[in-house]
Amino acid sequence: MPVNANAIDIVTQRMRKQGGRPALHWRGADVSYDEFFARIDDWLDHLARHGVGAGTVCGVFGDYSPATTSLFFALMRLNAIIVPFTVVGETEMERFAEIAGVECMVRFKADDTWTFEAFTDVPKDPLVAAFLERGTPGLIVFTSGSTGEPKAILHDCERVMRKFVPERRGWSTVLFLMMDHFGGFNTLLGAFAYGGVAVCLADRLPETVCRAIAEAGATLLPTTPTFLNLMIASGAWKRFDLTSVKMITYGTEVMPETTLARVAELFPDAAVKQTYGLSELGVLRSKSEEGHNTWLKVGGDGFEVKIVDGILWVRSESNMVGYLNAPNPFDDDGWMCTGDEVEVRGDMIRFVGRKSEIINVGGQKVFPVEVETVLLEDDNVSEATVFGTPHVVLGQAPCARVSLRHPEDKKAMTARLRRHCRESLAKYKVPMRFVVIDNEEQRSERFKKVRR
Repeated sequence: MPVNANAIDIVTQRMRKQGGRPALHWRGADVSYDEFFARIDDWLDHLARHGVGAGTVCGVFGDYSPATTSLFFALMRLNAIIVPFTVVGETEMERFAEIAGVECMVRFKADDTWTFEAFTDVPKDPLVAAFLERGTPGLIVFTSGSTGEPKAILHDCERVMRKFVPERRGWSTVLFLMMDHFGGFNTLLGAFAYGGVAVCLADRLPETVCRAIAEAGATLLPTTPTFLNLMIASGAWKRFDLTSVKMITYGTEVMPETTLARVAELFPDAAVKQTYGLSELGVLRSKSEEGHNTWLKVGGDGFEVKIVDGILWVRSESNMVGYLNAPNPFDDDGWMCTGDEVEVRGDMIRFVGRKSEIINVGGQKVFPVEVETVLLEDDNVSEATVFGTPHVVLGQAPCARVSLRHPEDKKAMTARLRRHCRESLAKYKVPMRFVVIDNEEQRSERFKKVRR
């Protein structure tokens, strides 16, 4: 891309050329690119009347739809700052809006109608104020807060869009990852940037997702290992024609190899690819090793990686501008410690777990996913989550929450699962205790495992 080229302009001009081709699939119908840009123009008129322009910090509450997605592009055109919110984070929205310095809020209902509210005397965060001098649109998203206070992350949308300038294949992409996290926003841009179709969801239950895939003929499903396991356990995949899917990407957590093998079995015509990214760094290019395993190569244009004491570090051209409410996590050379422990084989790596989730049993490491993979081999276990609990002698001991396909005697189940684990794992890795819970209790609202 030429030095002074505007990535957002390049991508939107490419999108305009799609004309009458479908841009979105929403509520069983398609919206063309021509209609999408007409909506963007309508938003520009609405926003002008409400005084929204360059530098305005605008909250957007809702989910993917023709109105929300076109609003994002209108706000980028105005060089405004987007702060997306969803119902999952609604209880924290007021506090997050205060941290971000939200000056107006557009709230969407399920039918895509909306309301606008402006706020007065909102102070500008110093980082945001300095960012405005760039004259580019911004994005503020929040970390999940699983290990402390959620952090407000400011991104430069122009910098984020640069990775989408080189032309690639367009996909019919299911918008599974939520728009208030960086991964969801990245997926949204990728769906449009290559002239693909963005498939919107009414919710993220297995039945709904499978129905949307069948209706839209979706070809790409970006999701999480936890959702894939839930979909397998639900049996929803049996009730719909999912043969259109040609690529499944997963990230955000480590994939049990048992689940990976089952996904490959159910989707024989789909490539299964692991992705990797952090909200602070962006989403790296990745290439999975041939065959169905969890080894991959990460990096690509604009990204550098290194391994220090088994932990992955990344330096990125699309780094966030900074945190609004926390110290800068980058070292003096621009590297960030991801906290992800990896194994290395040549130029390939395999994620084994977050450093914070590793269980220390008498000084020996237990990676939860290794134990979960073994537990999921049992015919009656539909989901398993392994976590550490305090132990007087060992420091920590592994325990497991399991979900069953069919009810059974807990004593017999415990004996069988312990026996199976001992056949594949060292003694210190075998769960000390098993708790039986429903599948739904295993996951967060973002379809990630809850290990706490």
